[in-house]
Amino acid sequence: MTKQNLSESLFKPRLKQQETSTLVKYVRLQSTAASDRILSGERREHWYRMIDWLAWIWRGINPLEIQDVLSRIAVIDAERSDDHLLDTVIGYRKGNWAFEWTQQAMYWQQEALRAEQTSEAGTYWLKAAMLYSIAAYPHLRGDELAEQAAVLASKSYENAAHSSDYELKKLEFQLEGGKSVTGLLHLPPNVQEPCPTILVCTSLDNVQSDFWRLFRDHLAPLGFAMLTVDMPAVGYSAKFKLTQDTCILHQQVLQQLNQIPWIDHTRVGVMGFRFGANIAVRLAYLEPQLIKGVAVIGPIVHTLLNDEKRQQNIPSMYIDVLANRLGLYHVDEAALRLELSCYSLKNQGLLGRRCSVPMLSVYWKDDVFSPREDSKLIAMSSMDGSLLAIPSMPVYSGFNKALHETSVWLKDKAS
Repeated sequence: MTKQNLSESLFKPRLKQQETSTLVKYVRLQSTAASDRILSGERREHWYRMIDWLAWIWRGINPLEIQDVLSRIAVIDAERSDDHLLDTVIGYRKGNWAFEWTQQAMYWQQEALRAEQTSEAGTYWLKAAMLYSIAAYPHLRGDELAEQAAVLASKSYENAAHSSDYELKKLEFQLEGGKSVTGLLHLPPNVQEPCPTILVCTSLDNVQSDFWRLFRDHLAPLGFAMLTVDMPAVGYSAKFKLTQDTCILHQQVLQQLNQIPWIDHTRVGVMGFRFGANIAVRLAYLEPQLIKGVAVIGPIVHTLLNDEKRQQNIPSMYIDVLANRLGLYHVDEAALRLELSCYSLKNQGLLGRRCSVPMLSVYWKDDVFSPREDSKLIAMSSMDGSLLAIPSMPVYSGFNKALHETSVWLKDKAS
């Protein structure tokens, strides 16, 4: 099957797929969700999804292109699962979220095929990969259209790597019980020996390819390789459910790094974003001998998982994401709150205990997902802990500066 007709075969017009916002049946007693204007997404009235403007721009999508796709979704007159939410058009057709973002991705896929064997092909494939990933967003398990878009995102990302100056290796890690999980190892150009490596723990609503810029702009220039592994219930890890032992997949991967010839397993750091920070910090407690340092950004490790008022203030999409990752599809607010409290690293008896691994926690002021108190708790729990604040304005440059400082901090610890 050619690259060209793979998209066509996966996305034949259909009108009966279950619409994304209806996958989780969640009885919410009240909603006071506030706008979240930091990089992780802005919840806008009349949209089910959190609109990740800055994150998508950071990944390389033109803001005019984003506006164009959102406009196409907004203006269409079609049946929606919720008449008040613009991105809930039912079926794969004009106005449907997956349809419109996939159409945009296909444009760049065609450009890549036309530019084959030229230096521009990799850039076009990368644009296609990022747009296919947005088509799958927020990557809910059981969302047929999202799963198909994620397949195309992965293939486009691999094609982009073939045209780049770095090397991408798809690695299979064997797990207990005969299962396996796939990780992507990004190697900097002209590698002559095993590299110090950063294991990246992604957030709940991201896939591995979303972090390409972290590697290209921040880790590779410092000589790091980057290994990514999808969160349970997402991407290559879709067959796994998130459990209270949140780091179980990543822990088994970490234990096998001494078998990977391109990785210097004696110089491994871990980086975690949002809920990925829960995994990263847990690894620091369970595998301190294998980790030189842990850096987390906007960590979800205690307060959001334990605080009823804060849970009521986050967008419905993120509540659905949490429930979906836990394998809960019919749940009420009280039951979900009880379940989430078990994922707090403080409630599990970890955070608050002294940890020998150096840990850096990065936070935004007034972050609805992750208050400063969570970052402070992480820093205080480490024998070599540090805090870093990201200024509220300007958000974009502040985030890039924080990524740079975090990467340099990891470089120092892995030396």
